[in-house]
Amino acid sequence: MNRRHDIDALRALAFGGVILYHVAMPYVEGWHWHLKSEHLAAWLQWPMRALNLWRMDLVFLVSGLAMGFLLREPRRLAVLRQRSLRLLLPLVFGMAVVVPYQAYAQGVAQGLIEPGFGAFLLRYFSGGPWPAGAFDGWDFGVTWNHLWYLPYLWVYTALLLALHPLLARGRRRVVALRGARLLVLPVLPLALYSLTLWPHFPPSHDLVHDAWLHAVYFTLFVYGWWLGVDPPLWAEIVRLRRRAMVLAVFAFALYAVCRAGVGGIAPSVPTARLVADVYRWAVILAVLGHAGHHLNRPWPWLAWARESVYPWYLLHQTLIVAALVWLVPLRLGPVLEPVAVLGFTVAGCWLLTDGVVRRLRWLRPLFGLGPAPRAARATQTPRPPRPRPARPGTRAGAPPPSTRR
Repeated sequence: MNRRHDIDALRALAFGGVILYHVAMPYVEGWHWHLKSEHLAAWLQWPMRALNLWRMDLVFLVSGLAMGFLLREPRRLAVLRQRSLRLLLPLVFGMAVVVPYQAYAQGVAQGLIEPGFGAFLLRYFSGGPWPAGAFDGWDFGVTWNHLWYLPYLWVYTALLLALHPLLARGRRRVVALRGARLLVLPVLPLALYSLTLWPHFPPSHDLVHDAWLHAVYFTLFVYGWWLGVDPPLWAEIVRLRRRAMVLAVFAFALYAVCRAGVGGIAPSVPTARLVADVYRWAVILAVLGHAGHHLNRPWPWLAWARESVYPWYLLHQTLIVAALVWLVPLRLGPVLEPVAVLGFTVAGCWLLTDGVVRRLRWLRPLFGLGPAPRAARATQTPRPPRPRPARPGTRAGAPPPSTRR
């Protein structure tokens, strides 16, 4: 099977966007996050909204694309076993080892948890109880924080495998979409969810009570599986990439007008929500098209990125929180501090992943990695035998005289 290098690159870049988004969250004025810096900026809200409206949607769509590769053969139970191991084991490990420091730092910063990480862990593993609002997820006793993506993806994978025969019927219609139909029709289910579910189920990352996000993310996950690697459809996505980008820019400008109100136009949050659905799909199509046009080649860094993106995702937010705990008291200023937080996060992810996780065989599955790839044996072209020096009385290159009598 020919590998789609653009999808590999897009997966790494999408998770890179998630890391950058989380690095910026402590500095957005008026937005809740686990720890906040004293250097807050209200202007960050709009670029963050421009990213937030589609960043995780793209991640789930790319995850659906990966399912298109896994389900080329009818082995659904084997796929479910493999995905369960690669998703649920890192989730349990992350909740037990990676995430607790985030909850501890948040609780200490709010003055609701006494300093002492060891005592906190004993209480955390026993399920609390905690003071109200001690940390995000305090009411459950434990939390998965940024790892919510893993249980969501596992549920969507199980649903796709269970509904595979039914959903497969719609695949032919999707891969046949061209032109304006490809730009418009996939938006309609998203708009329906905004009208019916969004007013009653705001985003919560609560697996049980997150109906609107479940509908959106599962639909985009299925879209990714439907898109698959159909060459004519991907050629059309590449062809439409500039039109999709123009539509995305126009839709976001209209979204800003509907949300904030400009020139006497009153804000309308429901209308903004519908326009955001157009923006979401237009950006995703533009990103897919530009990736297919520019990134579908064997980049030297892709092999490293394929092995590193999952551990980086698991580690990055805890490293961001640790960087804030260490750097905020130093009062480095509104420019140097976020740069230092980003540098600390990137360096920590790289050192822990390349120096520890990828090297220890027992640790790799806990970070969602398979067995370590064996180093390819060097293949050497056999050298021709050196000509033997000519013996006295013989011609150079002539076979040696027979020793048989």
